[in-house]
Amino acid sequence: MNPPRNIRIQGIPDSVPEAIAAVCRSRFSVAVDKLLDETGIEDIKVTVGTGLEKDSSQNGQNSIQKKSDRDLSPEERAKRYEAQKPLFTFEQLVIPEKVIEDLLLAVDLIRLESKVFDEWGLRKIEPFPRTALNFHGKPGTGKTLAAHAIASKINRPILVASYAQIESMYHGEGPKNVEAIFLAAEQQNALLFIDEADSLLSKRLTNVTQGSEQAINSMRSQLLICLERFRGVVMFSTNLVENYDKAFETRVRNINFPMPDEICRREIWKRHLVEELPTPDVSLEKLAQVEDVCGRDIKNAVIDAAMRAARQGKEEVLLSELLESINSIKKARVNVTPKSRPLTPEEKEEAEKKIKEALAKKKQEATS
Repeated sequence: MNPPRNIRIQGIPDSVPEAIAAVCRSRFSVAVDKLLDETGIEDIKVTVGTGLEKDSSQNGQNSIQKKSDRDLSPEERAKRYEAQKPLFTFEQLVIPEKVIEDLLLAVDLIRLESKVFDEWGLRKIEPFPRTALNFHGKPGTGKTLAAHAIASKINRPILVASYAQIESMYHGEGPKNVEAIFLAAEQQNALLFIDEADSLLSKRLTNVTQGSEQAINSMRSQLLICLERFRGVVMFSTNLVENYDKAFETRVRNINFPMPDEICRREIWKRHLVEELPTPDVSLEKLAQVEDVCGRDIKNAVIDAAMRAARQGKEEVLLSELLESINSIKKARVNVTPKSRPLTPEEKEEAEKKIKEALAKKKQEATS
């Protein structure tokens, strides 16, 4: 049992009858005592009244006047999200030429917005012009780097948000956070980049029975509303585009980031094998021949091989060590890849194309 506390209650006017004042003091003492027991707070100062001014001597934990997060307005929530300077430039992108062209087209659309919608009057039919891109592809293929690169190209800061930043343990908070993120991007004239977008934009749940499912549906609905009203540049990124809601697919321009081909792999290896790194027998051609690896795999392989060589007291990193590292990373990645992963739209298209070619060839052989 906790020892009795010395709780002082002051300021009850003399005009209040003592019988009423005594009851109030007793009830207030019990309430405060319970608060201290259940929270572990050792000392607290409580002020009751109207039109109270903030007491600068109270910290955020003890002040009952601190505004609850759940009561924050969209403008107040937006202040939590701060854009940053892009980390990469457009020149750092190593991706297929077709993807480069798609990204440059997006840059041109952003640059020409004022001419098309203001000078040419198209704002009458589209009050909220926006550039909305959806980057999809396997992990490590350059989606995040591309978002930073475009922000750098159009000379804007980038506001990066993920599902973890938007989600809330409190029902109804997620949609408010979604609204605040879009508002923050508009206020800061920033490119908005939403990573892990499939968590927010996958197919909406039906037969909803739990509060958590209702919250997810609410966030998705709010994001679609914000996207319609947003005047700016927003980019989404996902590894699971096949999970997207159809209502979202029609609102964005989709850009697929494939695994790098041999030409791209050679350039990626070249950029990661920096001048200071001693690699006497390096062969970019042999390294580039290792298939089904992405830029992230190559970066990790260079670091892994260098660390292993340094730990063993070597003064150089050999080609064989780089090949061993990249093959080990590739093998480990393949081992954790689910065999039942759904095909992406591009993979489905390629599979259908090969099937049609095989059937046509078989038919031709049968008739010849």
